[in-house]
Amino acid sequence: MPLIQQSSYRAPSWLPGGHTQTIYPALFRRVPHVTRRAERLELPDGDFIDLEWAGNGGPRLAILSHGLEANTKTDYIQGMAAAMLRRGWDVLAWNFRGCSHEPNRLLRMYHSGATEDLHAVISHALENHPAKSVDLIGFSLGGNLTLKYLGERPADLPPQIHRAVVFSVPCDLACSSAKLSIPSNRIYMERFLIAMRSKVRAKKRLFPDQLDLAGLNRIRTFQQFDDRYTAPIHGFLDAADYWKRNSSRQFIPSITVPTLLVNAANDPFLGPRCYPREESVASEHFHFEIPATGGHVGFPTFGTGGEYWPETRAVVFLMEPA
Repeated sequence: MPLIQQSSYRAPSWLPGGHTQTIYPALFRRVPHVTRRAERLELPDGDFIDLEWAGNGGPRLAILSHGLEANTKTDYIQGMAAAMLRRGWDVLAWNFRGCSHEPNRLLRMYHSGATEDLHAVISHALENHPAKSVDLIGFSLGGNLTLKYLGERPADLPPQIHRAVVFSVPCDLACSSAKLSIPSNRIYMERFLIAMRSKVRAKKRLFPDQLDLAGLNRIRTFQQFDDRYTAPIHGFLDAADYWKRNSSRQFIPSITVPTLLVNAANDPFLGPRCYPREESVASEHFHFEIPATGGHVGFPTFGTGGEYWPETRAVVFLMEPA
């Protein structure tokens, strides 16, 4: 039932197409850093996660999860944080393992299905913040992580989890990986791989006997990278096994918290299986909105005092009555 086909988002006429709507915000948007209170969360396995807070200990808390090779300083995270603060939420933004200013301690890093880290962040927040209501907001990989978290063990969710909003989510990882491998998306693939290769080299310095760098510079796709590094480092058989077990689409039917997924129809990162229409129609809790335009984590907006459409849309959904 909650399939939203008529979206309020309209891209500026001078930014046509999914590529320009993706690239313009990444290159030209500038947002002040508002989550300035840093904290290091020590994990039971000996690793750490770096957190950033903003707010004054109010009753509502928003927890923000970023995308692949991003971090808490990324403009879409800070834009969302500022929008939530303006409406009275406190904000906790977290860096995935290895995404803050220094490498994480273990050989393992973050990946698309590492919900144990999101759970650790939420548990820490509930132990140390007085919020009676917690909303989850995720972008791209962070959105996949959020949907998987909500659907894999819904009976065990903390009762304070109120609602969730996610944007530009590759909820079928194999499909998204194939889409990003096409020639017209080479600019994105290479940009991701430059950062990912750099992290592997840094890990090699820390764990010289556990990583082989031979052929690293010849890797050109996520399948090659995930086969070689992501899967074996994190306990999966290969890229296909990693994608299958961590794609969030399979967990959507089990979601019991009101949740909104927004994927633009012209998102250059998403293939057809990343649009879970059937799950939305069958669900009482999962809402799916498909703007015709917007790109990937883009949705550029002008004339709104610097606030982009996803920030306004998230607030509207999170404030809807139960």
